[in-house]
Amino acid sequence: MFVGDRRLIEKMAPRLKRVVVADPEPGAARLFSELMRDICPSHVWIATTTDRALKLAETCDPQLIIVSLGDERLDGLGFVRRLRRSTLACRKAPVITITGVATQAMILAARDAGVHEFLRKPYSMKDLLRRLEAVTVKDRDWVEGVAYIGPDRRRFNSGDYAGPLKRKTDGSETPYQQKINQCLKIIRAAVAAAETDPSQAMRAMLAQATTLQSMATDFHLTLAASEFYRHLTRHQQSGEPLTRALAQSWAVKVLAFLPKDADADRKKPQAA
Repeated sequence: MFVGDRRLIEKMAPRLKRVVVADPEPGAARLFSELMRDICPSHVWIATTTDRALKLAETCDPQLIIVSLGDERLDGLGFVRRLRRSTLACRKAPVITITGVATQAMILAARDAGVHEFLRKPYSMKDLLRRLEAVTVKDRDWVEGVAYIGPDRRRFNSGDYAGPLKRKTDGSETPYQQKINQCLKIIRAAVAAAETDPSQAMRAMLAQATTLQSMATDFHLTLAASEFYRHLTRHQQSGEPLTRALAQSWAVKVLAFLPKDADADRKKPQAA
């Protein structure tokens, strides 16, 4: 390898010590394991079924998870969705999917399941290093929503859209405003799911309230987010069922900061 690669690997190595490979094909899993060991010292566990992959994720606390797609013997995307919605310590671990059939539909499905990177077979050592760099050195924001849980999906956007702008704020929002609005939209979606998916709704609301408190520059928004967070934590400690009416009453002051034209996004997946 080139000197530049070695320098990069030194940066990546601390986050590649524990790796789980979910692949029903022993030969492919073994090949990946050998490549990883050529890159840096790593302990690699191999799972050939979805249930075994989840068990290894629980017991090994992997820093990286590799998932094969396109084989009916293992539900790769189902595994990723279950991982993201779990309470496992590694639920936010980077996931790289590998497949020999990289259709646009499959790539979008992987993105929407909560995958970090997509690797197409056959791949070279250079291809693998690029994906490993993306998930270890280049951190991405985490989106804790209800319909979507995973890394910020804007990593996959092409930026090639040339159609008409649909909102007054299109093209004018700063990254800060985009982040704030994303938090508010997720809170709104979580309130709506308070009774149908109470566990994830609570987790999503707590995460967004925490983010708003840490980054909001508007004093009134910070105050509203803090009050919202207090209601959530007190209710969580009470052990009582979460209702939509309660969630709505707590979120009123926070959601007042949502832009009026945000209703244009109601029929779209959560921003990510």
